[in-house]
Amino acid sequence: MPEAAPGAARATGSGLPRFQRTQLAFAAHLRDPQHHPAPSDVRPERMAMYRELFLNNVESFLAGGFPVLRSLLEESQWRGLLEDFFARHRSTTPYFLGIPQEFLAYLGSERQADPGDPPFLLELAHYEWVELALAVAEEEAPAAVAEGSDLLQSPLRLSPLAWPLAYRYPVHRIGPTHRPPQPPPQPTYLAVYRDRADTIHFMELNAATYRLLQLLEAGSAVPGRELLNGLAQELASPDPAKVIAYGAEVLAELARRGIVAPTG
Repeated sequence: MPEAAPGAARATGSGLPRFQRTQLAFAAHLRDPQHHPAPSDVRPERMAMYRELFLNNVESFLAGGFPVLRSLLEESQWRGLLEDFFARHRSTTPYFLGIPQEFLAYLGSERQADPGDPPFLLELAHYEWVELALAVAEEEAPAAVAEGSDLLQSPLRLSPLAWPLAYRYPVHRIGPTHRPPQPPPQPTYLAVYRDRADTIHFMELNAATYRLLQLLEAGSAVPGRELLNGLAQELASPDPAKVIAYGAEVLAELARRGIVAPTG
């Protein structure tokens, strides 16, 4: 007789005491009733009630964490997505606040493409997750920059509550009235950040400003002038002084928003 597949062995609990086999069968049926029968000694209506309770609990966190995505899907699509996540994904966190991140991991590596899935499904979900992740992050926004600070001479750092992001789709504009069927020619660059009042904002960036934030994110703190000089070299600018002059204005605006700040 061929050996049972690993998943089947886990679901049936071969070799375990009877009560543990019942527990495993119970959990497997709750996750995926189409492929795992319910324990024979539990009434079907009771199993259906338990499953609905579990699904509703998970659904409440996902609907709250991904409101735009939820608004774009028909009820049957949303329910199918929820049930597939519930059946397929094995979470690695015991915390309810971790469910949206687990859902994102499922979309990125386990979701089998469905014809009803919007092409921007993963990117939109990531954008919505970023807002939630920043809202609950324990880090503090940097203090306000002192008036008259010379950002060109000051070593700068990126706020731990500011994330430079690049997407193929304009995720910040997607909604019921704007559902792009394909990505535009140019990517979308954003900085999503939490300010000193703990409010989440986004700022649309051009490619040069996005790269500036990438350099701050990846490297050690360097003065603004050095940072802009490096950017001018990357851009092969024929007029580095112009890049520095424009960049100084950009840094001032980023500092005002709390996205970058002097170190110390």
